[in-house]
Amino acid sequence: MSVNDTEFVRILASIMAQSAPLLLAVTGETITERAGVINLSLDGSMMFSAMGGFVVAYVVGGRLTDAGITGHFLPVMAGLAVAALLGALVALLIAWGSIRLKRDQVAIGFVLTMLLTSMANFLGQGFTRLPGPRVKHMPIPILSDIPVLGPMLFRHDLLIYFSFLVVIAAWWWMYRTQPGLQMRGVGERPEAAFVRGITVNRVRYLYTAIGGALVGLGGAAYSLDIKIGWSDNHILGIGWIALAIVIFGGWRPFRAAFGAILYGITRALAQVLQTSFPAVPVVLFNSLQWLLMLGVLLLVGSDAIHRLILLAPKWAQRPLGNLLRVAPPAGLGTAFIEE
Repeated sequence: MSVNDTEFVRILASIMAQSAPLLLAVTGETITERAGVINLSLDGSMMFSAMGGFVVAYVVGGRLTDAGITGHFLPVMAGLAVAALLGALVALLIAWGSIRLKRDQVAIGFVLTMLLTSMANFLGQGFTRLPGPRVKHMPIPILSDIPVLGPMLFRHDLLIYFSFLVVIAAWWWMYRTQPGLQMRGVGERPEAAFVRGITVNRVRYLYTAIGGALVGLGGAAYSLDIKIGWSDNHILGIGWIALAIVIFGGWRPFRAAFGAILYGITRALAQVLQTSFPAVPVVLFNSLQWLLMLGVLLLVGSDAIHRLILLAPKWAQRPLGNLLRVAPPAGLGTAFIEE
């Protein structure tokens, strides 16, 4: 048995695959909140997008099969496109309610979460537990043969590769481009950004839509890639975890990505523990993800991080503070009236 076929390497590969949907959702929400809009509908939006993406892929795949066309990638692409569109529309509804109607973003997002979850379960009834298309496995030649790193990073599919690239692209856009600087300015100090000639609300609409589209893709990544198919409450709770990870990540793409991978580790750990201790109820191991989210919120809500920084040597306090600082954008959740 080669090193690439060991159980440990397979677990590492599983962690990266399990993290991919969250990487998309967390990066999308980070982009949205950096522009000053809170999309609290993540859980419902991901559920609705997962349902919509699978249903479209299933229907398109069925029609192609009836026409004698098999093995085509079009069903999955259609499902992913619809899921991204649904996620963008939901996010834009929150932005429109806040910017145009001057309503509370948190309240709108919470109501949409409940509504979209119910709609997903209702509209997806006829497609429950049906076999359907999935994203095609696509190892990268040469790179996939690298010991350990090969199976961990380069033996997946295009959607998982895309989730890795999205994190890098989001960081580069935010911190290395002028439009990214403008986006952060709109989220931090919208008044100052407006004085500099930036159309604040237009920027917020744009990045809310982009972030929502990534959230929608995160939902479809479950039904078309990780947890193939559709069922009631297919991914219930993942959206709330994504919101907690955004906070844990300090609204920074790479730190948020680390949080998503940490979640993947808890999922893989739960599977390993369940195999090792079959007599223990499954629900106990599945609660690890919620314990992680609770721990994150308690850590961020306390002064533990500040105390940790003070324990470090003085020369390390400033870089450690920059690394661990958790501060939301100053303009997050506030409506801006352009005059």
